[in-house]
Order: sequence, then structure tokens, then C-alpha cells
Amino acid sequence: MNIAISSKIRLLRSLVMSNFLYACKSWTLNANIERRIRAMETRCYRRLLGISYKDHITNEQVRRGIENAIGPHVDLLTIVPQWKLRWYGHTACSSGLAKTTMQSTVNGGRRRGRQKKGWDDNIREWTGLELRNTLRGAEDREE
Repeated sequence: MNIAISSKIRLLRSLVMSNFLYACKSWTLNANIERRIRAMETRCYRRLLGISYKDHITNEQVRRGIENAIGPHVDLLTIVPQWKLRWYGHTACSSGLAKTTMQSTVNGGRRRGRQKKGWDDNIREWTGLELRNTLRGAEDREE
């Protein structure tokens, strides 16, 4: 049975990618996670197009093949920050447990050495603002 590539891509996005992105709002994106997301997306597109790694086709060529099939396409590494920032703004405007947890700190010391990247570090990196300023901006925002 032959199915059009555009239909396959729509099915991939609605069934596979939506499940994959279900909990992305809670992920801390670091270089390793970004590499894994990119690899998963490329693996799905290779499978969809029937391209094996033995065919010696680069990942960039696979992405171009997808763009030729369906037009401009938004990759997962663009979607994840958008969803995280949207969820952050939503919880910053609310007055529930999520906001309380987001603003709370943990007592005690930290380990020696460089600290691991945290969820809030992603927000700081993407907005260019400190968390208290982003919270204030989200609370002052007109509906």
C-alpha cells in the first residue's frame, strides 16, 4: 500500500511526535538531550522515507528531503523551547502549586564544582532575564 509522504509526515507528527513531546515542558535541555532529540527526529524521518544508514545519505540531506516533500518544517528543537516558555508563562500567572514549587528553593548546600544545568537555566537563557523579572513580567501581562 502506497501512502503519500505528506500523509506519512502528518501521521508521524500527530501520533509519534505528540507523544514524544508530551512531557517536554519538564525537561532540562542540555547538549546531550538536544543531541538525542535531533537524533530521534532524524531517525523517524529516515524510517519514513525508507533511507538506511547504509545508503550514505547525510542527515542534512534527509532534512532537505522532508522540506522538499512538505515545504518549510519546524524541527523539535524549535518546538520544545516554545512549549516550555508557554507553560512557564501559564504557571507564572496562576496561583497554584506549580507556581509555588517553581518559586521555592531547597535548603542545604550544593556540591562542589560546576553545577548541572537546571530547568530555570533554560528559561534564563532563552529570555535573557532573571527569573524574578520574568515572573513579574508574566504577572503584569494583560490577558
